[in-house]
Amino acid sequence: MTPFTSLEAPACPLGLANVDTDQLIPARFMQTPRAEGYGKFLLHDLRRDEAGAPKTGFPLNDPRYAGARAMIARKNFGCGSSREAAVYVLVDSGYRCVIAPSFGDIFSSNAIKNGLLPAIVSEADADALLANASIVAGGALRVDLAEQTIVAGNLVVPFTVRTDWKQRLLNGWDDVDLTKSFARDIAAFVAADAKLRPWARPVAPDGEN
Repeated sequence: MTPFTSLEAPACPLGLANVDTDQLIPARFMQTPRAEGYGKFLLHDLRRDEAGAPKTGFPLNDPRYAGARAMIARKNFGCGSSREAAVYVLVDSGYRCVIAPSFGDIFSSNAIKNGLLPAIVSEADADALLANASIVAGGALRVDLAEQTIVAGNLVVPFTVRTDWKQRLLNGWDDVDLTKSFARDIAAFVAADAKLRPWARPVAPDGEN
C-alpha cells in the first residue's frame, strides 16, 4: 500500500451530511469486477439524473474539481452498510482523503486498509473549509498527516485520526505488514511459550518436534 504522508491537491466541497455507503456506490454496480474500476460509479444516483446525465451544480460534476484528491463533507460520512466497495469507489476515483466531522465506524476501518485517510474535523472547521474561497474556486489544499493539519490558503485547521491508523497510513502498512511489525514480540512469545509448555508444541508425523 502506498504510504500517506502529505497531500496537496484540489478538494471537492461535497458539503453533504449522512452520506451512506449505498449512495457512495449503489449496490447494483457492485456486480462489476473491481479490476474494471469503480470510479465511474461514485455517488452515481446523486450526481446523475434518471437518464444518466450529469446534474448541473453537483460538485463532482464541476470541472473545477476534476482533479480533486480530497473530499470535504459533513457529519456521519460513510454510514450505513459495511460494504468495502464504498471505499474502493473513492480510491478508484483518485481520492486519498475525506474530511468530515464524523464517519461511520466500519467505513473508517475499511478506509485505512485501502490507504484512504478519514480526517475528523470539528463541524465549525468543516463549514470553514467548505466556505473557503480557495477551495470553492478549485484551489489546492494541503493535508499533512504527521502534523495532523489541513491548510487551505490562510486557513489552518487540525484534524484527528486514531494513533494506530496514523501509523499504518504513514508506513503504508496493510494487515499483514502490521502483524510483521510485531515480529520480534511474536518470536519472543513463541520461544518463552515453548519453554513454559513444551507439551503444547505440535509434533511432526515422523515424531520430530
